[in-house]
Amino acid sequence: MTKLMPTLFALPALGAALYIGAIAWLWFRQERLLFEPERLAADEPICPDADVREFMVDVPGAQLSVAQLKLPDPRGVVLYLHGNSGNLRKWFIGLDDFREHNFDVVMMDYRGYGKSTGRIGSEEQLRADVRAVWDAVADDYVGKRLVVSGQSLGTALAAGLAADLSQSGRTPDLTILVSAYSSMRALADELYPWVPSKVLRYPLPTMDHSSKVKGPVLLVHGDKDELIGFHHSEAIMQATPQCQLLRVEGAGHSDVHQFPSFRSGVAAALVGLAGLAATPVSYAASGEAPTAALG
Repeated sequence: MTKLMPTLFALPALGAALYIGAIAWLWFRQERLLFEPERLAADEPICPDADVREFMVDVPGAQLSVAQLKLPDPRGVVLYLHGNSGNLRKWFIGLDDFREHNFDVVMMDYRGYGKSTGRIGSEEQLRADVRAVWDAVADDYVGKRLVVSGQSLGTALAAGLAADLSQSGRTPDLTILVSAYSSMRALADELYPWVPSKVLRYPLPTMDHSSKVKGPVLLVHGDKDELIGFHHSEAIMQATPQCQLLRVEGAGHSDVHQFPSFRSGVAAALVGLAGLAATPVSYAASGEAPTAALG
């Protein structure tokens, strides 16, 4: 028995050491967990369409790849911030919907994605990069409609930019958040409850940002989202004035954009832009008119 005592006392210490080691690994390596970039060769086109142009935006320590649907006389622009995987080749699609409503589209790849150089190093850097891309095209859209949109990872960045622009006097005509999380910290607490919240270096507080947006906000969320639960958008709605929540029935996280109801909801918002009611509505998967409001 006495020979076993040192081993028994050592087990808790070993467990604690392993836990501390895992937390330290998460602290230093969390970019690899949050961001899943795919590179794209410099000579490989993002989109072959004649009305699409590619350009680079210089930021400290990197160049950011940007694609722009450029129409002759657009009604406005949709600045779209994509999710955490792939690159612009994956996300810069469905352009006919925007052509139909006469909106340009501007979309960037984050550092390390697609043709963008550099590496993501902090949330502050991400937000500064997003602002740099908007500043690079802002003069093209003076006096025109501005829609700031984000999906999944990009929702916190979109909400943050919309809040900043609201404070500086260029309030977006519409902010669209698709499959949004209330904050990355809240989502991490759900997915990894054993990890202390302070370990996360990317809190990405979507709800805090959206509450400071002065213009209308449209939330779109699949009610079968297996990664970011529908309740995240419900929480954002409660904190955000002038907000509408569209529930896409049957949609998950990665397929929400494939549902006709998604396209119907976004198209209606682009057509109307103003007068969004502060009540949630639910679109059927077929894209039919909204059903009764959520309770």
